[in-house]
Amino acid sequence: MENLQQIRVKNMVCPRCIQAVKEELERQQIPYESVDLGIIHLKKIPSPEKKELLGKGLKEIGFELLESKNATLIESIKNTLIQQIHHSNQTLETNYSDFLEAKLKQDYVQLSRLFSQVEGLTIEKYITRLKIEKAKELILYNEQKLAEIAFQLGYSSAAYLSAIFKKETGMKPSQFKQNSGKRKSLDEV
Repeated sequence: MENLQQIRVKNMVCPRCIQAVKEELERQQIPYESVDLGIIHLKKIPSPEKKELLGKGLKEIGFELLESKNATLIESIKNTLIQQIHHSNQTLETNYSDFLEAKLKQDYVQLSRLFSQVEGLTIEKYITRLKIEKAKELILYNEQKLAEIAFQLGYSSAAYLSAIFKKETGMKPSQFKQNSGKRKSLDEV
């Protein structure tokens, strides 16, 4: 994609979000090259008036245009982690700090400091919350044993996942399953 312009969008967490943003772009007749989680790739940036209308249209369907560099970076961190934890079938071959540094081409210490200041929690805590939401999804599918889910999420054992799960949710995975537990949407994590 040569010479494309990008607009960053907050709260995009799944393929349906991408589709909703595409539909809004088409509704407003804004030509685009592609849409990824958190990013619209355009051939050219629309006029300020058109961009403002896009912002209003996106806000009506639960998204938000990101203007500041820090807000954009925070959203990039979130989208990168959501993509890896919830939408990738590839096991992470490195730790998350190295993964984020490589993906975002930023020093992890700076990313971590900014994330904590803006979000009020550490990147590690955010990763844990994302993993627990993924574990909830996998538990409700009832297709894998807890040990398999633990391995898929990078935990050393089912017991360790169970302990983290209980700490985050207040219940054991088996209790969650019995209660047909509720999951959070990823933009609420």
